[in-house]
Amino acid sequence: MSTGHTPEDPGDRDTPEASVAWPEVWAWAGERLTVAGRGLLLFGLALAGLIQLALLAGALVGSLVLTVRVATTGHRVGALVIGACALVSWLVSPFILRWMRSLAGLTRRVVAQWAKVPIADPYLPRPWATGGSKGPRRRLAWLLTDPATWRDLLWVTVNGLVGWLLALLPAAALVLGLVGIVAPYASGLNRFLIITAAAAVTWKSPNLLRGYGYFARSMLAPTQEAELRLRVQQLAVTRTVALDTGAAEIRRIERDLHDGAQARLVAMGMTLDAAGQIIDTNPDAARALLFEARDASVKALAELRDLVRGIHPPVLADRGLADAIRALSLDTPLRIHLASDLHGRAPAPIESAAYFAVSELLANVTKHAEARQTWIDLRHTDGMLRIGVTDNGHGGADPARGTGLRGIERRLAPFDGVLAVSSPPGGPTAVTMEIPCELSLPKTSSC
Repeated sequence: MSTGHTPEDPGDRDTPEASVAWPEVWAWAGERLTVAGRGLLLFGLALAGLIQLALLAGALVGSLVLTVRVATTGHRVGALVIGACALVSWLVSPFILRWMRSLAGLTRRVVAQWAKVPIADPYLPRPWATGGSKGPRRRLAWLLTDPATWRDLLWVTVNGLVGWLLALLPAAALVLGLVGIVAPYASGLNRFLIITAAAAVTWKSPNLLRGYGYFARSMLAPTQEAELRLRVQQLAVTRTVALDTGAAEIRRIERDLHDGAQARLVAMGMTLDAAGQIIDTNPDAARALLFEARDASVKALAELRDLVRGIHPPVLADRGLADAIRALSLDTPLRIHLASDLHGRAPAPIESAAYFAVSELLANVTKHAEARQTWIDLRHTDGMLRIGVTDNGHGGADPARGTGLRGIERRLAPFDGVLAVSSPPGGPTAVTMEIPCELSLPKTSSC
């Protein structure tokens, strides 16, 4: 008996095997178009580099040609022209080289973002940063004596001659594929070969972009000698920072001892001396002085404990970083969510630096952020201790405005630690600290 319901024809349904995942197809096509567009922009950077090279060569070759012509003719007016051209070349060359350096720096940033190939900054620091004038002669000497300048010049030349081919291939493959599809004059076999070649290049276009990144890094990255020199300079700076920080910490401890516990201990000694002088003649007054001395000793002990906690908290030495931060969060008037994945102990100096960095961040959040909640995440991955502190405050934190973030950077610098801040207006504020270190196995008891 019929129920009036017609079973659905299996052919009317889209099975998973027969359906086309159109979102994935569009995502794939969009990625290839993006790679092609980025390649075109990199090709534009190569052209800009050739323009810079032509301007520099024109300034130098023009002065040389004028010098040769005047030297062969012996005109005095020509000698003045040579002097003027040489002066112009001397003044213009630093700007062209700085422009070339800016283009190389832009290439490093673009390659790191688009091709996922980071390239370190290889340049020597500006000599006038430590004092002195910044004249054209000093600027030109700084540029000409920096090996990275000549590597930039080599990169601009090689990139303008052959390097742009890698960048332009993805866009050229798309154009070639379209031409192969619509070209009326292409035979069947030629059209098939053109479309196949274009499809293969388009399929591998992200690899081509990454290959361009590695090609750029081979010339724009610092050499081993430059890396060693930069490392020595960085160590010199961090050593100075560590010495200054240590000296400031010693002065703070001396000040806290002098104004706090030491003053109370001196007062307690005077009180006990006074009580000893009147204990026979006025026992009640002596008893009151003894009670006063007892209260002073309690306050002095509390201040000494606070001072010790400010130098190195006992819970940090006994329980480790995660428990120390958990104890710190209990004394903070914020709702703090702590997540930790530390399976071991970092070296004691690094634990101390990380603990006080988190303490300063929480103090900043309490004073400036107007936040209600804070999230702290502790992780150790790839030989790096990573600490993330995020709050739901109003944002706007800027290390340049002296909100304590500079102090945290100086605290992490001796350990090659870095600080990254993301704090748009309106929030949230996310601070990430990374310190390279290895964890030791947690101590276990045999009892």
